[in-house]
Amino acid sequence: MFATQPIHAKAQNQGGAAEYIGRPEPCSRISVVHVIDSLDVGGTETQMVEVVRRLDPRLYQVTVVCLRAGGPLTATLEEKGIPIIEFAKHRSMLSLRSSYQLLRLAWFLRRERVRVVHSHDLWANLMAVPAAWIAQTPVVISSQRNLAHLPWYTPLRRKVMSLIYRLSTHVIANSEAVRELLVEKFGVPSRQVHVFRNAVDFDRFNHQSNRPNDIDKMSNRETKFILNVANMNTEMKGHGLLIQAARTVCSVSPRVRFLFVGDGPLRSRLESQVQELQLQDHVFFLGRRKDVPQILSRSDLFVFPSLAEGLPNAILEAGASGLPIIATPVGGIPEIIIHNVTGLLVPPGDSQALAESILWVLKNPELASDLSRACQRRVLTEFSFDKLLENLNHLYRAGKPRMIM
Repeated sequence: MFATQPIHAKAQNQGGAAEYIGRPEPCSRISVVHVIDSLDVGGTETQMVEVVRRLDPRLYQVTVVCLRAGGPLTATLEEKGIPIIEFAKHRSMLSLRSSYQLLRLAWFLRRERVRVVHSHDLWANLMAVPAAWIAQTPVVISSQRNLAHLPWYTPLRRKVMSLIYRLSTHVIANSEAVRELLVEKFGVPSRQVHVFRNAVDFDRFNHQSNRPNDIDKMSNRETKFILNVANMNTEMKGHGLLIQAARTVCSVSPRVRFLFVGDGPLRSRLESQVQELQLQDHVFFLGRRKDVPQILSRSDLFVFPSLAEGLPNAILEAGASGLPIIATPVGGIPEIIIHNVTGLLVPPGDSQALAESILWVLKNPELASDLSRACQRRVLTEFSFDKLLENLNHLYRAGKPRMIM
């Protein structure tokens, strides 16, 4: 009744997830199961995939557990031959179906003698931590990657999450701001919380591309491109504020073009706002893109006016690309952007201040160059995958490991 099968062909060709974990190897490896809600494109999902594909296969036997199958990032894991297993949850974690899946996961972890369970998001925490506790998994790592600003976090649910974190061996926060939230609002002991900041593939973004791009069609020598990269799932990303600021900027500098990369349920509303403000010739929605590094290399300024964040990957990518950055001092953003040193910070929700800062950077190319170089150096030294993997290796191998033979 608890049969667990991989959901993708490459995992199946390797004999299935359970056989893959238990397969004899020339040396002992630690079994690590990463749990995530889905493999859709998003900051948390991308970070998880990049970590998993970099873990040393000589040291770790890795399996990815998804609560919803499919997603664009699946192919990246398939290319590395990493098994993916679905434990499909119901809409409510309290449903019989979700409880059944939780018990299935616990049985799987116990049967395969998994050493480390690492959950990466809210739904993964709710499913994986209790399952790992039931299975008596030695190392249980949960994650908090935002400021618990979503409506989901009612007082009762905050208490539930506090219990989830206390059942964990370690809790990872991706910024100091999130760490403070965990300690002060969720009551997690400070010794249990570790700040492991997001990382960026510096080599992927630190280059100039000569490949043709559809942005080339709307550019000339005088055109300036202002870029924003964010999913359009919530108003907290500040898309509407940036469009409002665009009206002021374009009235002063009509050669400026605003580019929005990303998609989501709010896109149609944002497109209507652009039409109402008569900005159709200045604001362009590019949707989800696979060529973000190329778009970054063709842009002149990156703007991220979010109202709440943990530690956004988009800013790290823009910093690695050598773009000057304007952002808001929310969550972990000030850990990347130091005002007037590695970028500019503007008050959240202030479209006028945002417009003035954009115009200031456009009028001062030397300032823009200084800010971008300083940010690029900071990203290279402080937000590398080498540093992140070193930190994770310490947690994964702490204590007396339960090895796979």
